[in-house]
Amino acid sequence: METRPGDAVPGDYAESRTIPIPDDPLAQTPELAALHPNPEWWLALPAGSRLVGLVVSRPDMPSIVAQREALATFGVPIEGFRHPAPEIGETWEERLTRLFGRLGAGDVLVVTDVKALGRDAHEETRTVAELRRRSVIVKVLDRS
Repeated sequence: METRPGDAVPGDYAESRTIPIPDDPLAQTPELAALHPNPEWWLALPAGSRLVGLVVSRPDMPSIVAQREALATFGVPIEGFRHPAPEIGETWEERLTRLFGRLGAGDVLVVTDVKALGRDAHEETRTVAELRRRSVIVKVLDRS
């Protein structure tokens, strides 16, 4: 956008002012409390759903023990935990197909890191989209 000498630009007419923020905004404006959900919402599960943890053994992932501990802390049942299968010539797509076959609509898949769902951002996005299409809920514990 070209400007000519003497034309007003946004900075010339923008106003700024200080807005006081109360020490406890939720106490003074209770309607904001609805926007500040109870932290327990994160633990909510649909009725009848299963909580399923996925642990992936790859150099770019936390250790199996660290992933398992994080899942257990979140509440994923650890009984019957099986260590991830070693590289056995199975493609990533074949592993995902096997995972999809074990999950049903309404199940909640919990992973410690989104990297567990793919080797790159494209695979992660495709996996989440496919899980969503199958009505599987995905919870990622480390969203940093």
